[in-house]
Amino acid sequence: MEFLVLSGTDVRVLLPVPRCIDLMADALLALARHQATVPLRTLLRLPDRSGLLGLMPAHYAPAGVMGLKAVSVMPGNHGSPWDAHQGGVLVFETTHGCPLALVDASAITAIRTAAVSGVATRALARSDAADLAILGSGVQATTHLEAMLAVRSLQRIRVWSRNRGNATSFAAVAADRHGVTVEVSASARDAVRDADIICTTTSAREPILLGEWLAPGAHINAVGSSVRTARELDGAAIACSRLFVDRRESALAEAGDFLLARAEGLVADLHIVGELGEVLAGDAAGRLTAHDITLFESLGLGVEDVLAAWFVQDAARAQGRGKVVALGGERP
Repeated sequence: MEFLVLSGTDVRVLLPVPRCIDLMADALLALARHQATVPLRTLLRLPDRSGLLGLMPAHYAPAGVMGLKAVSVMPGNHGSPWDAHQGGVLVFETTHGCPLALVDASAITAIRTAAVSGVATRALARSDAADLAILGSGVQATTHLEAMLAVRSLQRIRVWSRNRGNATSFAAVAADRHGVTVEVSASARDAVRDADIICTTTSAREPILLGEWLAPGAHINAVGSSVRTARELDGAAIACSRLFVDRRESALAEAGDFLLARAEGLVADLHIVGELGEVLAGDAAGRLTAHDITLFESLGLGVEDVLAAWFVQDAARAQGRGKVVALGGERP
């Protein structure tokens, strides 16, 4: 049988962010309709706490695929030639269980995470939202800008980063790639002042976004924190928002933004209005008024990776891309 190995370059060519936004909407709808299976991720931590290996299996019934993302997370790689997140997404078909492809996980994660925020923004942000603030200036900031441009007509864009040089470089790349002007803000508070859409894409472990800074009607995509001990938002930001998650089970186990606010007594489990897929399916109400502050807490789900990787391998076969490896999966 033919097994494809696909690089990050293949992913970036074959998975444009606007197309991935629609794919991620399909994945979240399938989850809401019980057509996808997503166990909690498993983490294997290195004994010296220098990094971990994350395992994220999933089944997506509509396409007849299942798979697993295995990714290393090595914070010490920041500022080095190595990506902090490295790994692959292994995709199988479900008729005979044959492996189809191994797809670069870094590129899949960068694109699908932003695309899910695009789905959330399209569903929850005000239709006239035009002022974007991005906190962070790394890979996720880059793909989130592209996703926000795909779902809203932006008139103002601001970025803040702890490293002002990185923020300046981000603005220059955005101007060259998208023809937009990005203002570099001196502080996170300056960046989000009166913003309609806020994307937090940092590696912060303590809050960099406070509830008192949020303007009525804002929508927030909280992306950077995916462990229960780290947070980008303070408890007040969680408490004043209509909170939506990708999956309740994941949020109650892993979402530091929510769990730490709950530990402070500011919210309870019922503060979670619904899953994003439930909003798309019409089973949960999204934004109720123009003054609501809506918040999407994004942890990332294996079904997002598997569907995105399946789409990429399917497109690669049609276009003759990727490295073909012969596997011995057939019976002799």
